[in-house]
Amino acid sequence: MRPTKTAVLAGVRHQLSPDDMGDASGHSPKGSLETSDVQETPSRITERAHAKINLTLEILGKRPDGYHDLASVIQTLDLFDDVTVEAADETEVTCDDPSIAGEANLAHRAAEALRQQAGVRHGARISITKRIPVAAGLGGGSADAAATLRALNRLWRTGLNTTQLAEIGATVGSDVPFLVHGGTALVQGRGERITSLPAADLGWVILLCPDIRIEAKTKTTFSKVTASNYTRGGLSFKLAARIRGGGDAPAELMFNAFTDMAPAVFPGWASYRETLASIGAREIMLAGAGPSMFAMAPRREIGTAWQLMLEKTHGLKAFLVRAWNPITGREQ
Repeated sequence: MRPTKTAVLAGVRHQLSPDDMGDASGHSPKGSLETSDVQETPSRITERAHAKINLTLEILGKRPDGYHDLASVIQTLDLFDDVTVEAADETEVTCDDPSIAGEANLAHRAAEALRQQAGVRHGARISITKRIPVAAGLGGGSADAAATLRALNRLWRTGLNTTQLAEIGATVGSDVPFLVHGGTALVQGRGERITSLPAADLGWVILLCPDIRIEAKTKTTFSKVTASNYTRGGLSFKLAARIRGGGDAPAELMFNAFTDMAPAVFPGWASYRETLASIGAREIMLAGAGPSMFAMAPRREIGTAWQLMLEKTHGLKAFLVRAWNPITGREQ
């Protein structure tokens, strides 16, 4: 019988079957973690923490525990932070953005969750180099936490596979389980139910990241949700089926339930969207819970022109990105 999630988290070291155990480097044959995105020495490991966008994000309803059930097709991008871990007596997190360093960082929480569940007695020094904008709707903090779990799995030789790391990640944040896996996936529940999909054919994507920060963003955004925002997940299931069948991911099938709330939650958000539309972008989508937004670029040359206009003419933060797939370690 497969161990339950509770059993895994209650005693990870003692619940592993021979098939789950990896070698001394932490590699696992079952649900194995890809190494193409890793720089590793015996005492120092660097993992890339990839940003994500929600191609769909549907709210199905409110759960008895107060959270909401979601259905979402999510894709990791070639925009990433670097997370480096080294052996240390205690766990500490440093970052080139000092405002997010320390114990409040999700990477610290992820490290402590893994240490406690795996029975590790020492800590780690975790250093984060940020490229993903903070609190932007791109999953940067959760990506750093996921990369921390993957890196410490090797450093501490806990021998866990991707599924087990994702289960621990679910105790840290809703986006962490998917970001442990990466790639393209249909994600359901609070984020813990992940169905992997083939790599989505997105082409080039322009990201616009407004410098709008609000306190308790996720809580504030979900407080705006009413029953009128609920759907049945049909667009997410339809897009997932299209991708699974080898089709593209057209903007017409993309949807984000938070889009209508964004102007009320983020001051000035509508003007940023108008700026992106004014340079030629169409079918502009909110990224996650915002405030970032994205649109498909018809060609790389057009996407590059959009990025330059946003940065040089309007003084905004923008990125031209592609989907990233952990199976190949390359952009799609």
